[in-house]
Amino acid sequence: MLGLPGLFQTMSLLDREKKLEVYGPAGIIAFVEAIKQTVHFTLTFPLEVSEIKEAGLVCEEREYQVHATWADHVTPSLAYALIEKPRLGRFHPEKAKSLGVPEGPLWSKLQHGSVVKLPDGQIVRSEEVLGPPRPGRKIVYTGDTRQSKNLVKFAENADLLIHDATFDDELWERAREDGHSTPSQAAETAKKAGVKWLVLTHISARYGDPSLLLEQARKIFSSVDLAEDFMKIDPPLIEA
Repeated sequence: MLGLPGLFQTMSLLDREKKLEVYGPAGIIAFVEAIKQTVHFTLTFPLEVSEIKEAGLVCEEREYQVHATWADHVTPSLAYALIEKPRLGRFHPEKAKSLGVPEGPLWSKLQHGSVVKLPDGQIVRSEEVLGPPRPGRKIVYTGDTRQSKNLVKFAENADLLIHDATFDDELWERAREDGHSTPSQAAETAKKAGVKWLVLTHISARYGDPSLLLEQARKIFSSVDLAEDFMKIDPPLIEA
């Protein structure tokens, strides 16, 4: 995973122009300023840095929210949940036809939640031709953390939980001292929270073959994978 200096430099080389918003614990603003002053490259995009002072909603967009909570680490560390807002229900063409809506642009408007007016003056609302709203996905990323009851609650019913698993189970005391988790602890969190998919991350470099950690986690929670560099994860959409 890239640190902030590498991330900024990579985006600059790609000529990014869109604003980047960065959220983190107290001190993140000073940290980013230090990077900008000591790493010799010029940003090609606006940068907005926000310090999170307390748990709760930190970002609100049209299609999703980002919430944060405190993880259990030796230094202040945050866990994040990206929660998609409910999507419109499925469009039912037969209902549109029965209401006299001609196929074409008016169908598209109804599919996107608009109200349309037919040539005869009849008003048709999207809820008349759409199914029930479909829930969005919930993705939780813990960052560096020990096993925590707070994280179990925070990750409740998540579609994807990306959880610290720095040390294998035999090194649980070292994990506790350093503020990290073992595979079994991450799996227990996933099981208690009722998540659908667990991905283990922040694996110590001591494990040339991290399959041992995967085996330990799967003894407790079956739907688990190991994070890899450049891995792309796309939890399936919820249709029910």
